Amino acid sequence: MQARRVESWWSHVEMGPPDAILGVTEAYKRDTNPKKINLGVGAYRDDNGKPFVLPSVKKSARRDIVSQHRPVAVETANTTDLEPVLSHLSQYIHRESTKCRLAEDDEAEDKLRAKGLDHEYAPIGGSAEFCNLSINLALGDGSEIVKNGLNATLQGISGTGSLRIGGAFLAQFFPGNKEVYLPTPSWGNHTPIFKHSGLAVKQYRYYDPKTCGFDFQGSLQDIAKIPERSIILFHACAHNPTGVDPNPEQWAEISHVVKQKNLFPFFDMAYQGFASGDVAKDAFAVRHFVKEGHEMVLTQSYAKNMGLYGQNHHRMFPPLQVDWHNLFHSCRSLQTSPPDKHPQSTPFMSFCAWSIHLIYGERAGAFSLIAGSKDEAQKTMSQLKIIVRPMYSNPPIHGARIVTEILSDAALKAEWLTDVKGMADRIISVRAKLRDNLKKEGSQKDWSHITNQIGMFCFTGLNPQQAEKVTKDFSVYLTKDGRISMAGVTSKNVEYLAHAIHEVTK
Repeated sequence: MQARRVESWWSHVEMGPPDAILGVTEAYKRDTNPKKINLGVGAYRDDNGKPFVLPSVKKSARRDIVSQHRPVAVETANTTDLEPVLSHLSQYIHRESTKCRLAEDDEAEDKLRAKGLDHEYAPIGGSAEFCNLSINLALGDGSEIVKNGLNATLQGISGTGSLRIGGAFLAQFFPGNKEVYLPTPSWGNHTPIFKHSGLAVKQYRYYDPKTCGFDFQGSLQDIAKIPERSIILFHACAHNPTGVDPNPEQWAEISHVVKQKNLFPFFDMAYQGFASGDVAKDAFAVRHFVKEGHEMVLTQSYAKNMGLYGQNHHRMFPPLQVDWHNLFHSCRSLQTSPPDKHPQSTPFMSFCAWSIHLIYGERAGAFSLIAGSKDEAQKTMSQLKIIVRPMYSNPPIHGARIVTEILSDAALKAEWLTDVKGMADRIISVRAKLRDNLKKEGSQKDWSHITNQIGMFCFTGLNPQQAEKVTKDFSVYLTKDGRISMAGVTSKNVEYLAHAIHEVTK
């Protein structure tokens, strides 16, 4: 009997739209213009446009983390036709590096055992020490909330995972309206996260496109119209995507209206320390709301302020003592160079260093609920763990250990505060350079919003047509709403960027 043809289960599934940011990056990669600039990616870069590994994070990783090592690259010079040789060379280096790797892993394992650490699953709520250090970073050391046990804090999978925990908890237990009000605009992931959690999503006014600044009065008016016992989300600092933050006086007024309307605050704090360079200043809104007696939820991320995105970190080692005779003997059949000649005297190859990549996918973050009593905090913590258990069971340990090592060691923490201030200061400085170079170009527009805004992102004020033109004519890649990542601006490309913006806006 002939088997009956069965229709595919998934023939009805349509192709989803591409991610807007990834699309910008892909277009940038295809561009051959040597002056091209990628201002789409929300990841910090140094003034050379390269990924930056915080020195304090490097030290923390060396102390505590047992990482997976693999030799992946050889730095070469004066090379010709090396592709067939590199496979032989990489095998040789792999054999040599294994000795170093095993010795280092043994040392790291010994350090972990000495501290009572291992590779077992983390508890459902994550590392207790990490959670305690995280909430103290947010609320300040000596917080009465922490002293009195009024917080339920657990480790989340960076900011995104922590937001998802919050959404799930509120959808199940929030006693008021299951609606969350977001600023317009907000981070693109907020809406799908909360909708996926089962909450309705609505908006309140926030950004004023006429001034490229904060629509304070519009925001207050909309907040005052939100039904009582609803949820309202705030970006604690460095609003994404606009870079527009309320000042302390405005935050105080917002707090007053929120309390008057009996709204429940949800703070998303992804950039503490990275916005202004001062962790206390960046936490002002959260600490003020707590001081004013608000119960709330708070999410924290260490992706930006500690650089724990999930990128490659590099560790450089001294030159290998290479047995050149044996190495070249193994490559003799390739007839690329006479084996009796010293390798550094030929164009064949010379190298003096090799690198091992440490692959971090740390995703370290925290979720906290500030309750009205210790009993409430304990009960909500028990329910949060029940939510986490079927969602992802338990969080990863390495990122939390890096954060814990930094925040629990006075010297490392001081170094980290210096590191993150340096990152913030670079962003602040290129904002000023961009504004000043636009003036030098002869622009008659008011570009003060570039320096009034703060954090990684800037809403330039470019409309979709101008954004498209600056990409087409000058290879400056940004999103259609005119948002740029200031991390992509450097002292080397800022003049060209200013010229490009001026040409499409004059």
